[in-house]
Amino acid sequence: MVPQDLRYTKDHEWVRIEGDMATVGITDYAAEQLGDIVFVELPELGRSVTQFTAVGVIESVKAVSDLFAPVSGEVVESNAELSDAPEMLNSDPYGKGWMLRLKLADLSQADALMDATAYEALTAEA
Repeated sequence: MVPQDLRYTKDHEWVRIEGDMATVGITDYAAEQLGDIVFVELPELGRSVTQFTAVGVIESVKAVSDLFAPVSGEVVESNAELSDAPEMLNSDPYGKGWMLRLKLADLSQADALMDATAYEALTAEA
């Protein structure tokens, strides 16, 4: 079951919006599909990112996948703990496994994302 308070992309990223800040991560479904995650490359602080463009890399024992920005904004924080413990993406993707925080450029972009019900329907079809 996915958290109800988040918005989701078709590429299996989630975003939690609080005021003008957005916390981004990958879903439990994505982590499960990737398998054991062994390396994460996140964007540098201060970088401007554009909605739905690749901003980082997630490497697992099965594959290398891009991390896409669910919304546009400026990177203000990245989860440094993932450098030493990328497996947090597998064990706690909605909590300690968050990946980056953005200062939102346009709050209305969240309207283009799925709610929990729509995301659950997407993953049920897969």
